[in-house]
Amino acid sequence: MIVLTTLPDRLHARRLSELVLKKRLAACIQQVGPIESVYRWKKKIERAKEYLLILKTRNALFPRLKQVLEKNHPYSVPEIVALPCARANSAYLQWLKAETQI
Repeated sequence: MIVLTTLPDRLHARRLSELVLKKRLAACIQQVGPIESVYRWKKKIERAKEYLLILKTRNALFPRLKQVLEKNHPYSVPEIVALPCARANSAYLQWLKAETQI
């Protein structure tokens, strides 16, 4: 499973990444940014520089991962989007499973 979330700056992205990895709720997190997000908020179109986190995890861990993201995210309405992983090489999937054993 691939989970996406955005954060306001590099420091928040690093802190949240490290917390998730320490809890073994993801095996790998890529930090991309800064990116520009354009979105509607309170009836206005907004633009913001953000950092995108791409988290690789197992389906079974999503409820716990979502809980940790919501609890530790600086936004009042965080973006937490989960996408299924259609295919991946078996060695990578074995590594991911080993690194997310709780």
